[in-house]
Amino acid sequence: MNERESQKARDERLLRLFNNLDTRSEGHLDLEGLRRGLKRINHPLKDAEHLLHDILEAVDTSKDGLIQYSEFKHFFESADRELWRIFTSVDLDKNGKIDKAELRIALTRAGLVVDTKRLQEFFDSMDRNNDGVICYEEWRDFLMFMPHEASLKTIYSYYLSTVNVNPEGDVSLSDEINHLGLGKTGFNSSDLTLNISGYFLAGGIAGAISRTATAPFDRIKVYLIAQTGNSAAKKAIEAVTQGEAVQAAKKAAGPIKDSIRALWRAGGVRSFFAGNGLNVVKILPESAIKFGSFEAAKRAFSRLEGTSDASNISPISRFLAGGIGGVVSQFSIYPIDTLKFRMQCELVENGSTGNRLILETFRKTWTNGGPHAFYKGLPLALIGIFPYSAIDLGTFEYMKRSYTARKAKRLKCDEKDVEVPNWIVLGIGATSGSVGATAVYPINVLRTRLQAQGTAQHPQTYTGMWDVTVKTYRAEGFRGMFRGLTPNLLKVVPAVSIVRFPFSILTVLRVLPSHY
Repeated sequence: MNERESQKARDERLLRLFNNLDTRSEGHLDLEGLRRGLKRINHPLKDAEHLLHDILEAVDTSKDGLIQYSEFKHFFESADRELWRIFTSVDLDKNGKIDKAELRIALTRAGLVVDTKRLQEFFDSMDRNNDGVICYEEWRDFLMFMPHEASLKTIYSYYLSTVNVNPEGDVSLSDEINHLGLGKTGFNSSDLTLNISGYFLAGGIAGAISRTATAPFDRIKVYLIAQTGNSAAKKAIEAVTQGEAVQAAKKAAGPIKDSIRALWRAGGVRSFFAGNGLNVVKILPESAIKFGSFEAAKRAFSRLEGTSDASNISPISRFLAGGIGGVVSQFSIYPIDTLKFRMQCELVENGSTGNRLILETFRKTWTNGGPHAFYKGLPLALIGIFPYSAIDLGTFEYMKRSYTARKAKRLKCDEKDVEVPNWIVLGIGATSGSVGATAVYPINVLRTRLQAQGTAQHPQTYTGMWDVTVKTYRAEGFRGMFRGLTPNLLKVVPAVSIVRFPFSILTVLRVLPSHY
């Protein structure tokens, strides 16, 4: 332990630290209290949400979900001894300070290959007074919350975990962590594989439940898009101009009621879930392809920007990388989407259903155009990816900043200290998604009609994007570009809400780390 600090001074320091962390003066720390306390002292872990749970579990020896001062003191006295032992082993000239050369030698001896830039960043993160050396106090204050057994390898991994988390709590796995074989502090490569596998497992389950629960809305939307003509719209507009608001509302809702009746006649309850199996089947490959493409694009942009860390690329590059991931995944699973839409539009009363209908639809599509027929409307789908992402993310960030700014003003605190409740994030996400979906919805309508052309419910055919746009506008006007928008928006909130539940269940079962 640091020999220059007496037991009394150490006790006083730990008590001051605990009181600083205890922002609500409750005499203990829960997860929220720990989060607030770290923000108060501006510790690097203040944004590392995935490590806060580990810290709480490591310090809370009584397992009551609270950190009492006695537990706090015991943990940090033990951590202090380990950190002092490692500090003295790195301090080769025994002058009580670590310089950059000593740190490099120690990392090399531990089998870690760290480039000059990352070494400088690692060093600077602890050298808080910028005097070119790391004293024990700086070393201790930076590493004291490390929730696992201390070694130089786990210390460096801990550092990577703090710098690869952005203020929103999103975690990026860097090449260095993969090189170490650590998914997060103290975990080996099998844990990393489990976490990624858990992520896709949870995503698959969540997506399957969400899409199945909202399948009737999607089914009605596709049915409405396949229909042409605007008689209902004209009747609704006429009712409005005549001052008959109630009648206008009834006539506007008419197409949805008619679609429900038609789908029920075509096959009862089962008709509302036609195509859902295909929709569920594509979840895992779509997620895996998007994830892999996104990571590959990030690495490419990091090389263009001259940085070795793909997690530190610019926001524009990250946005473009996300778009590229979306384009690659969309291209890969597009034939399944086309088959789903065409199958739904071939479902008629007393006709084929289920797997037989899927097979018949596949054969008909292949006969009419071969592989090319499964990619009708793809350019429109790709065009819509970037504007949707930009509008969705832009709206989300604007609404979240507005919320935090108002709350910070009311509480008279810094915006960084404002906690955004999960239900607020859920509402903002649903709203931003709805705004983005509405903005690009005409592209969705035109794309779906290109995919469904020549089917029983949409017998019209088109030569391409321009042809479907002109024919839709001439026959139905501007309103025709938004056919099926209402059921599409109605499914947003339940879809976003339902998709969170399986993640929570798998977190409880410890398939996923708790920050998911």
